[in-house]
Amino acid sequence: MFNIDMESIDLEKIYDLIVLGGGPAAIGCAIYAARFAMDVLVVGKTFGGLIATTHIVENYPAITSISGQGLMDMFKDHMDSLNIPYISDAIRSIDKVDDHFELHSFFQKFKAYSICISTGTERRKLGVPGEEEFAGRGVSYCATCDGPFFKDKIVCVIGGSDSAAKEALFLAQNTKKVYIIYRGEEIRAEPINKKRVYENDKIEIIYKTKIVEIKGDNTVKSVIFDNGKEFDIDGVFIEIGSTPNSDVAKSIGVETNVKGEIKINRKSETNIPGIFAAGDVADAPFKQAITGVSEGVIAAYSAFDYVKEMNIEY
Repeated sequence: MFNIDMESIDLEKIYDLIVLGGGPAAIGCAIYAARFAMDVLVVGKTFGGLIATTHIVENYPAITSISGQGLMDMFKDHMDSLNIPYISDAIRSIDKVDDHFELHSFFQKFKAYSICISTGTERRKLGVPGEEEFAGRGVSYCATCDGPFFKDKIVCVIGGSDSAAKEALFLAQNTKKVYIIYRGEEIRAEPINKKRVYENDKIEIIYKTKIVEIKGDNTVKSVIFDNGKEFDIDGVFIEIGSTPNSDVAKSIGVETNVKGEIKINRKSETNIPGIFAAGDVADAPFKQAITGVSEGVIAAYSAFDYVKEMNIEY
């Protein structure tokens, strides 16, 4: 997607702001930083973040309905219009050196006066026998990515969140049958998506049930419930939440809560001056693309103020 010539990147240069991540919060931050005339660089493992794997987005203001990838394509167009460089890399640690920070990946080092950590989350695993063995062979964490492989087959979605409901609705378009398997008593989807699930004849919910094992030969063939029952299935889609990608923040002493989320204030500031955070990796109670963008934009403004106090010329 990006064709950045690494030879054109001056690794000795100290950027005003380096944004870590590739999702809405990160790109929103970078766009505003560029508009503030800051010298900004974005470093992320994968452009688009988790939202790029979402089948449909219907709650982003001014856009009635769009795929997650389509939304991030629009973010990329905006980013490109401002000539913001993006490098595909994973920062592993951060150090404070004099008046700036050094960010280390496996093979490269970047420098910045300020940082916004918008590294998002990773899909949480079930942690049951067979999950790792059949990953990519019937076990998936992305319906949009792998759903087309299960045309006219029977699949299940593990989880009871709004994301699980949307995964089931997407899968129901092509599969023969979709079971939502949830340990609770009622799925926690947004009302409109809950209604769509209940009205879809191809979706059935199995409540108060957990999967304790995934079985098969070359591919998934069945799952074992916590009541001992074996249930025939062709595919297992796991949607049970996410874990914050906050290890890089912890490497320099940024405070996190018990969930591993980065603690921020209303200015998107962390406990370390010059380091900001935004999006799903931060500790906001309600996580949406639009709220992540808001936090990223606020982080850009706070970083602008921080660097300005250092009397750095733009």
